[in-house]
Amino acid sequence: MRARKADGHLAPAMRPGRRKDPLIKPYVKWAGGKRQLLPEIKKCLPENLGRLRYYEPFVGAGALFLERQPRRAVINDNNGQLMLTYKVVRDHINELISLLHLHKASNSEEYYYRIREQDRDGEGFAGMSDIQKAARLIYLNKTCYNGLYRVNSQGLFNVPYGRYANPSICDEPVLRAIHGYFTHETVKVEILSGDFGIAVETAGRGSFIYFDPPYHSPGNTNFTGYQAGGFGEDEQRRLRDVFVARTDAGARCLLSNSDTPFIRELYSDNRFEIIAVKAKRAINSDGAGRGDVGEVLIRNWR
Repeated sequence: MRARKADGHLAPAMRPGRRKDPLIKPYVKWAGGKRQLLPEIKKCLPENLGRLRYYEPFVGAGALFLERQPRRAVINDNNGQLMLTYKVVRDHINELISLLHLHKASNSEEYYYRIREQDRDGEGFAGMSDIQKAARLIYLNKTCYNGLYRVNSQGLFNVPYGRYANPSICDEPVLRAIHGYFTHETVKVEILSGDFGIAVETAGRGSFIYFDPPYHSPGNTNFTGYQAGGFGEDEQRRLRDVFVARTDAGARCLLSNSDTPFIRELYSDNRFEIIAVKAKRAINSDGAGRGDVGEVLIRNWR
């Protein structure tokens, strides 16, 4: 029975809350993914995170975003093909799953290279539907060597076939769980694809931003080939300026990066706390580059 307010009118019915779904997790493998580092990241989150609007301008595979499942969020990545998959999971889940099952039934080395070559035909690729493009990215990601999404200077996918015995090309329960989250009546997630600074320009008081950029790599040992153009030290400086601007606007900000003197100097502002952590890296073209690496978590509150 609905309660009555003091003036005798019925109080508005409470909408049922949405519980986190344990099935929700990344549906692609992405270089720099944060699943291994989640326990350390969660220690550094603000206590009132559930009441803040969530921003993630370098979302990638979305390990933290999908684990937290915020009700109000803005996610962004400069990789337009990746962000297209999020929109298709939200808007066309049945068609996406049907096409992924077709890819799974057809999978072979010859078929892989035929699908990989589709972006070499600019006009033909432009004529593909969003669903076809999203299914292509997920299929290639699940079957390529080491789960590595990499493009060349022209932005063309160029990873060889992975030769897996039974790749999980269509993880239907996970995809449907993510679709259910995106379309829940209490959830509003804005999906963008563009510059990280523009993606967070509306974040201020009442907001939380998690920055997970391509890492600083002075020896060029960290993988940064998810998109053409790279992410050099000038971009790292511009990111620091955005971090400072959002701090001044009142947003809570947390950033991951390599533990290098350059990064520590960039964020030496005494308002920021730098926390050293270790993370395991599974994606690297050189096997010696995998394993435990030094990283930092930087937050703008103490």
